[in-house]
Amino acid sequence: MNSSRWTGWVGFAGLLMIVIGAIDAFEGLIAIIRKQYYVVTPNQIIIFDVHTWGWVALIWGIVVILAGLALLNRASWARWFVIVVGSINVIGQLGFVGNSSYPIWTLTIIAFTLVVLYALIVRWDEVAATA
Repeated sequence: MNSSRWTGWVGFAGLLMIVIGAIDAFEGLIAIIRKQYYVVTPNQIIIFDVHTWGWVALIWGIVVILAGLALLNRASWARWFVIVVGSINVIGQLGFVGNSSYPIWTLTIIAFTLVVLYALIVRWDEVAATA
């Protein structure tokens, strides 16, 4: 009974990755469509313009969505791919939290990603036993 519960958590993690990817993609779309939405001040470090960052965020969001879909399809490589993508996403969002006028979105993405990483790292043995 306990191991089937964690199998459900992995499915939930896949759905959360799709939500996280959608939020990342929307952040990118906002940067592409509304160039003045994200304000860059002179004391912030930015490597490229906001329009380019928007495209990078949009493509990254699509990658995160595909990782979630792969996890839902129980692909054998999906666990490690989601762990890597989730870890990179947390690091990227940590860099964005101080520059954002709306840090709640960034903190939400970080919290969701930590739940996904917990489900995939801590309890994977129980999930693998049911597979």
